[in-house]
Amino acid sequence: MSTNLQLLAARVLMSIIFIMSGFSKLGSVEGTAGYMASMGIPAPGLTVWLVIALELLGGIAILVGFFTRYAAWALAAFCVASGYLGHYYPEDQMQMIGFMKNLGLAGGFLALASAGAGAYSVDARRG
Repeated sequence: MSTNLQLLAARVLMSIIFIMSGFSKLGSVEGTAGYMASMGIPAPGLTVWLVIALELLGGIAILVGFFTRYAAWALAAFCVASGYLGHYYPEDQMQMIGFMKNLGLAGGFLALASAGAGAYSVDARRG
């Protein structure tokens, strides 16, 4: 498989979780804000909308390869922060798996930020 196809596959696979999660949160904004409040997240009513925007817009940007390096950096930081805030409970193995998943995704986004989107992307079309 060529590098460009691998980058396309990586973008598709990595973006799906964020696009689906963003749409899911749109269906339950108040519930998500309540969950954020229970975790001590400041200003959950505003934060939920920022998270939805980052997940949807960042996920779509990665999917189509638009400003890929910036979107990848933003989502890498989001993965580390949300993993720590939402899943770092060493006494709970299932939560720690979620935390490690977030760290793995952050690593993938850092690799994508380094490699770029590849030839099959809006970035490549833009030059």
